[in-house]
Amino acid sequence: MTIDGKVIAERVFQRLAADGIAGKKLGILIAGSDTVTDSFVRTKARAAERIGVVITRTTIPETATTEEALRALEKLAAETDGVIVQLPLPVHIDTEAILATIPPEKDVDGISASPKVRPPVAEAIAEILSQSGTQVHDTNVVVVGSGRLVGKPAATMLKEMGAHVTVLTHGDSLKTLKDADIIVLGAGEPGLVKPEHLKNGVILIDAGTSESSGKIAGDADPTCADVASLFTPVPGGVGPIAVAMIFKNLLNLAGETR
Repeated sequence: MTIDGKVIAERVFQRLAADGIAGKKLGILIAGSDTVTDSFVRTKARAAERIGVVITRTTIPETATTEEALRALEKLAAETDGVIVQLPLPVHIDTEAILATIPPEKDVDGISASPKVRPPVAEAIAEILSQSGTQVHDTNVVVVGSGRLVGKPAATMLKEMGAHVTVLTHGDSLKTLKDADIIVLGAGEPGLVKPEHLKNGVILIDAGTSESSGKIAGDADPTCADVASLFTPVPGGVGPIAVAMIFKNLLNLAGETR
């Protein structure tokens, strides 16, 4: 079964509209520009428009200093109900210092020092597993990648759900994938996982996104869908649901600060 993330996201957006998200304000801090970043920002802006959320975009030059980025973030947080720091930041900007400055009560990505919400990709994975009726407890799960937006929060969440979780990072052998009941991909390496790496019937959640020949690509070769019992394509799988979860987090945080 190939997951249509747009269908699941639509259900989430309908719930948010009914719960009164219209009029909330979301700020996005952007440093520089590339294909993946531009695509993510456009997607968030379109989603915001259709549910009545006001987007404030603050774009700083790719040459901006950490201090300039901090000032821009503080101003943006003061003017909005929630903020996103679009990652990755340029290498000369201290990402850890920037993320530590995000007020937890406005951290819709769940990546500040003491987040009040779970990262949207982890929320999206939980939604997919729930809606597909997937049993997670006591399963063997392999998470590929340990990044702050996908791998780390996904591994933490799945452990909390009772799974036996193995995390693979760059350079690790993919042989472990053959024993996995559920695989979550978040490496950001196009086509890293091929059908021969998988056992038949695996649940394969591809949350890896990167650029390949000017297009957004996932970590799994698309032919993996022929082996998996559940497969999320890139684009169109986890991505739309994760975007919806940003706004779910925004509404939850705005409710806390009223």
